[in-house]
Amino acid sequence: MELFQDPAFWVSVGQIILIDILLGGDNAIVIALACRGLPEHQRRQGIFWGTMGAIVIRVGLIGVALTLLGIPFLKLVGAALLLWIGVKLLTQEDDDHEVDASEKLWGAIKTIVLADLVMSVDNVIGVTAAAEAGGGDHKMALVVFGLLVSVPIVVWGSTFVIRLMDRFPWVITLGGMVMGWIAGTMAVTDPGVLELLPVMLGENGKVLGWLYYLAGSVCAVGVVVAGKLLLRFKADPEMQRELPP
Repeated sequence: MELFQDPAFWVSVGQIILIDILLGGDNAIVIALACRGLPEHQRRQGIFWGTMGAIVIRVGLIGVALTLLGIPFLKLVGAALLLWIGVKLLTQEDDDHEVDASEKLWGAIKTIVLADLVMSVDNVIGVTAAAEAGGGDHKMALVVFGLLVSVPIVVWGSTFVIRLMDRFPWVITLGGMVMGWIAGTMAVTDPGVLELLPVMLGENGKVLGWLYYLAGSVCAVGVVVAGKLLLRFKADPEMQRELPP
């Protein structure tokens, strides 16, 4: 109980919640994209369990986040995964009755957890830094507490984004572009890529600003273009027949 009476503890909890709000927008978009194809009565289950699974992943990453960021080409692999997830979410069929409802639910949860695993390292580093400042000997308890407090915020944000997607279909395209943007900016900050191509670095030791934004923009547009082409292919039997056997 002494921990809860320490002002530094509550300052750190506030910082962790603020970090989750500021960096949790992408997670809300991923959750909304993954759950939009579920029946109405299963959306809440998908959002809740997907969020809980993502939080468990984040807690597990706490101890190794800094190490992971330094592994060459790991962020590049993560960027490729995000591009694939983004295209997949843009091309999922809302009225796919051939797939069992429970299978669709677990598929959505797995997609949420996988995407969050790829995107959460930066978030985890921020949370860890806040815990170091005020957690004392209870850093992990502080991290878990702060993440649990942020759950309602992420759940509410996901629910709100789903409602926007239902009302304004263009929001789905915007969500796919966000996934592509994250993938592009992640790829050009990979330490392995920067070691091979040091010309990408500016005088401050960071990726050139124009290159960072160009990579994000190209991948954002690329996800949407790939998604539309794939949807067109799936809807056109003639194009499917033209493929070599």
